[in-house]
Amino acid sequence: MTVEQIYTGCLAQGAYYIVSENEAVIIDPLRETKPYTDRLEKDEVQLKYIFETHFHADFVSGHVDLSKKTGAPIVYGPTANPDFEAIIAEDGQIFEIGKIKIKVLHTPGHTMESSTYLLIDENGKETAIFSGDTLFLGDVGRPDLAQKAASMTQEELAGILYDSLQNKIMPLADDIIVYPAHGAGSACGKNMQKETIDTLGNQKKTNYALNQPNKESFVKEVLDGLSAPPKYFGMNVALNKGGYEDFDVVLKKGSHPVSAEDFESVAEDAGALILDTRNAAEFQKGYVPNSINIGLQGDFAPWVGAMIVDVQQPILLITDSNVEEEAITRLARVGFDNVIGYLQGGFEAWKISGNEIDTVNRISAEAFANQFTTDSKVIDVRNETEYAAEHVNEAYSRPLVDINEWAATLDNDEHFYLHCAGGYRSMIAASILNSRGIRNFTEIEGGFNKIKETNVPKSNFVCQSKTLK
Repeated sequence: MTVEQIYTGCLAQGAYYIVSENEAVIIDPLRETKPYTDRLEKDEVQLKYIFETHFHADFVSGHVDLSKKTGAPIVYGPTANPDFEAIIAEDGQIFEIGKIKIKVLHTPGHTMESSTYLLIDENGKETAIFSGDTLFLGDVGRPDLAQKAASMTQEELAGILYDSLQNKIMPLADDIIVYPAHGAGSACGKNMQKETIDTLGNQKKTNYALNQPNKESFVKEVLDGLSAPPKYFGMNVALNKGGYEDFDVVLKKGSHPVSAEDFESVAEDAGALILDTRNAAEFQKGYVPNSINIGLQGDFAPWVGAMIVDVQQPILLITDSNVEEEAITRLARVGFDNVIGYLQGGFEAWKISGNEIDTVNRISAEAFANQFTTDSKVIDVRNETEYAAEHVNEAYSRPLVDINEWAATLDNDEHFYLHCAGGYRSMIAASILNSRGIRNFTEIEGGFNKIKETNVPKSNFVCQSKTLK
């Protein structure tokens, strides 16, 4: 028996590939299936089942495509009601794969169909759990995502999650290995550890959610401090539950080169959003007017979901050379299947063609320190917890995720400085503001990480005596 965690950092997501003798299972696969089918062929094994721990909200699983290509049935836990053919397992049902077994533990709370899969080895020993979003390392799945579908309050769902953990997970042996669906950086929890594998015994000792004295305390602590879920989550749930277009079709459609001469007219005719995936340093020096920058070398897909939201939005890509397929793939992982092409030759081709070029006014943290006065307006687009820990004195906390709300309050006659932690998020914000005609600002290279090294006055507590106009 072999168990392999296939971890995707940009999504903080873990899929699992398990083999016993000549049979295999895959748990919570990513959207693109070729790496799995290639691996099955290389290992000369047959995929027997595709296990889904629940209807994912933060990414689109590859379950539907993988089932079509391999013939392996999709398995969900009790109460799941997908729009495609699947095995809806009973609580306690056992599936045999080679010489091992997987037992279904229905663990509702994050969602009502959420299930944990218990691995039993060839000697009959319970060895691991694949806990989905029920149990993370250092946290548990947020219980506020399924309120509408379950017709319950988040408090009721949290109470159900408490019962699931107490009745199904806590009685298991301490030496059982925990393989969660997500790690630190995922929006599916608030307190995840950076590690991606642990023992259940250690989680019983260190996980705050497993150490609450009673259900009331658990509900309070689990719900405390939850930020609003990204708005694209519901659309991903719908795709995972209802099915989606074949990824190969999505990739072929998106891999359509558009010349610099035709790029603008294609965007206008399709109502396409122009998404520039180059890094912030390259983008700020020159870009296609009205394009939005979300760098591929970062938390690309989650930020696309948070900023664009509508997975049906037509998208035209501008990328570095030879990464068009990667960009299309990573967009499809979060349900953005409507990429209609990319700028042939990249931004260099746009420049050579003599088309209009826009830029972002960016300065170093040292230059900012030289320009800074007590009258300077500074907008910090980090999240609230980052801001609360330490920030530029009198800076305004305006998280990037809320840009649609706070951008409307800005006075374009008044200059402001813009920063995040390192420059990734502030360049997203800068590109969005520029596209809306808000241009009287200066973005700070290196963000607060570099500002901390200067003499700009900083505070470790929230103190805002000014209000935005």
